[in-house]
Amino acid sequence: MKLSSDIAAVVTGGASGLGEATARALAAKGVRVGIFDMNEERGQNVADDISGIFTKVDVSSNDSVDQGIDFVRAANGQERIMINCAGIGMGMKTASRKRDTGEISAHDPAVFMKVIEINLIGSFLCASKSAAGMMSLDPTDPDGERGVIINTASVAAQDGQIGQVAYAASKGGILSMALPMARDLAREGIRVATIAHALSLTPLLQGLPAEDQDSLGKQVPFPQRLGRPDEFAGMVGHIFANTMLNGETIRLDGAIRMAPK
Repeated sequence: MKLSSDIAAVVTGGASGLGEATARALAAKGVRVGIFDMNEERGQNVADDISGIFTKVDVSSNDSVDQGIDFVRAANGQERIMINCAGIGMGMKTASRKRDTGEISAHDPAVFMKVIEINLIGSFLCASKSAAGMMSLDPTDPDGERGVIINTASVAAQDGQIGQVAYAASKGGILSMALPMARDLAREGIRVATIAHALSLTPLLQGLPAEDQDSLGKQVPFPQRLGRPDEFAGMVGHIFANTMLNGETIRLDGAIRMAPK
């Protein structure tokens, strides 16, 4: 797919981190970008910077996603691109024992469900609703392509660390959606791909002291640093350009395999 002003896109989690970098990269190519995020101030600022559209959306809510899609489509038209970057991470073990008291507790089910609802169900809702809209469009090229959906997983889907059971489960679900979702939509000319990133310089890691960031970066075989959001956005651009990338999950990780902790 050739990126241009004829194309509209929606980026969830577009107010910061990987989503912001992706929204900015798409806008730089002339794409009309709509941003979904819960951070109204930051989301509106990014949208203003890139001449895009922002609307507050809780991706785990069916009604909120419907309202967000309607709002953005009214301004930008039907999107041909959906990028799911919205997500959260909350650390908690399957079951825990306090060292000082010996008290034992199970994982808080509300925490587990919240991570699943935002990361996995949110990605599915946005992808499914976007795909239904894309099906109404005419193909853009001789291959019959109508649109592209890119979901964001994590190396935690395969290398989940201690305390990441909820996060790993959510990202594993995203990873597992890639092939069946691509097969579901193949006849309609809609491609689906997943990027599984590793240690990227997102707001979560940016909040760490510089020495901690350096220490994490040195765990990456090559290059020995944290990944940059613009590198994620670059992979997004490559997926658009390469029509044979479909049903695939790409690890963007510098060859790291995460240790237990």
